[in-house]
Amino acid sequence: MDKGLVFNIQRYSIHDGGGIRTIIFLKGCPLACPWCSNPESRKGVQPGSWQKNGRKETIGEWYDVDTLVDEAMKDEIFYRTSGGGVTLSGGEVLMQADFAAKLLEELHELGIHTAIETTGCFPVERLSKLLSHLNQILFDLKIMDEGTSKRVIGADVTTVKENFEAALAAEGVEVIPRIPLIPSYTDSRNNLLSIIQYLKQQGVSAVHLLPFHQYGSNKYDYLGWNYEMKDTPVLSKREISTIKALFESEGINASVDGLE
Repeated sequence: MDKGLVFNIQRYSIHDGGGIRTIIFLKGCPLACPWCSNPESRKGVQPGSWQKNGRKETIGEWYDVDTLVDEAMKDEIFYRTSGGGVTLSGGEVLMQADFAAKLLEELHELGIHTAIETTGCFPVERLSKLLSHLNQILFDLKIMDEGTSKRVIGADVTTVKENFEAALAAEGVEVIPRIPLIPSYTDSRNNLLSIIQYLKQQGVSAVHLLPFHQYGSNKYDYLGWNYEMKDTPVLSKREISTIKALFESEGINASVDGLE
């Protein structure tokens, strides 16, 4: 595609990759995670709308590659001095794989550190288009049971694993597995042990844990959607520490992101 649909550009981020980063959020995601913190990104690659602060706002704006590169390069000095760069997020980046590949290629040729966040839920051919233009992949592993994954979020675990293993095999690409800790969905001992076993099989020795939060809950009100997680409490520090210890007892270093 000559243009990509972007619903947010976040500057000066210190998460989602190393250093100071610009995060470009691409619209469109086929999954239906009940805990999604960017519900405005879901469904197809087409502009949407919501009612925010009494005003109707459009969600998503079409950009060409050159315009987005120009936007990203405004912060080049911060990338250079902090070891940062540009991360493509979403939504699901692989839903706009052709556009993402072109954008990443341009940034990579300019010497900018590039990263994506992905769930690996599309056929691996889409990810393959991006790999030679990437320095880093932040890869979410959520629900490992095939039936539960399809029923709850709509992701095929076999496809997710194919993408994860292709990422690991890519030369010069750092892969960081990220485990969202979602009460009643991903935080069960059985699911976590399944993730641990899989990571050990792949020779992975470090993960990032992402505790559940309620930061995006107001977006469901803007969209007029029901948010079924609104009464779900966040995990306690003790619960998170217990999960961290479980990974580390199996020889996998676990860092916690977003725990204040």
